[in-house]
Amino acid sequence: MLIAGASGLIGTALRQRLEQGGHQVRVLVRRASRGPDEYSWTGRPAWTVDPVLAEAVRWAEGVACLNGAPTAHWPWTAAYRQLIVDSRVGPTVALAKAIATSPEPPAVWVNASACGYYGLLPPPGTTELSESAPSGGGFLAACCRAWEAATVPARSVTRVVRARTGLVLAPQGMLEQLARLTRLGLAAQVGSGHQFWPWVSLRDEVRAWEFALAHQTLSGPVNLAGPQLAEAGQVTASLARLEHRPYWLTIPTFAVQAAGLAARELLLGSQPVKPAALESHGFDFQDRTVESAL
Repeated sequence: MLIAGASGLIGTALRQRLEQGGHQVRVLVRRASRGPDEYSWTGRPAWTVDPVLAEAVRWAEGVACLNGAPTAHWPWTAAYRQLIVDSRVGPTVALAKAIATSPEPPAVWVNASACGYYGLLPPPGTTELSESAPSGGGFLAACCRAWEAATVPARSVTRVVRARTGLVLAPQGMLEQLARLTRLGLAAQVGSGHQFWPWVSLRDEVRAWEFALAHQTLSGPVNLAGPQLAEAGQVTASLARLEHRPYWLTIPTFAVQAAGLAARELLLGSQPVKPAALESHGFDFQDRTVESAL
């Protein structure tokens, strides 16, 4: 298996799981290679396929790409928004070109995407968002559309899965920031608290990636979100309860909006995402509730 983005939260855990399962894993790195299990590449698209990337793709039976600058970073300046897009779309374009032109393309490519694809608010009257739901408005939705569209050249030669991940409940990223505030006694309801946050535990996230790599009938968009919908207030209240901290503060919607684009999209966006594709293919979640995942 070939992994791009193996040093991140999900990539590190995925590599460990695959190696424990007996798979031979090699990784794409953006520095000088330190051994035979590493391929050095820039991650940027080019007019011609990088020979190192071509060799890596030809070697691999499966590819997992998890590249992307963290979104839980404040503020989203114009330069950082461009970095969010470029760090996702660039590597995807390069991989798609290498796979599409390979004489021995991998059997499967699982490429990261995000539940942000569905936009800030679900369509009127919508209670659940399956993979067939349309994309919505906002910066993240536009980024995800470009990100997923970049996989098109490879879809005719390999099975491509677009893994739309929600909030990964792990001691890093956005949850780390919420947990830090909670431990300080500053746990708070964010806005109305009724917006849906698509969530998934780290272990189910990694198991779902492994499932997507192995399950030959699974392709296209796949929601990587827990099976039970959860509102933001449920997530923050559960975190406070598990940390044995008070939960009585409220951050008004106008205050979150005033904090900038990142806060508006990540904290106020409502996405009642359901993992329809995973469940229809028999995936069994180990953490079926937010409380279990936390």
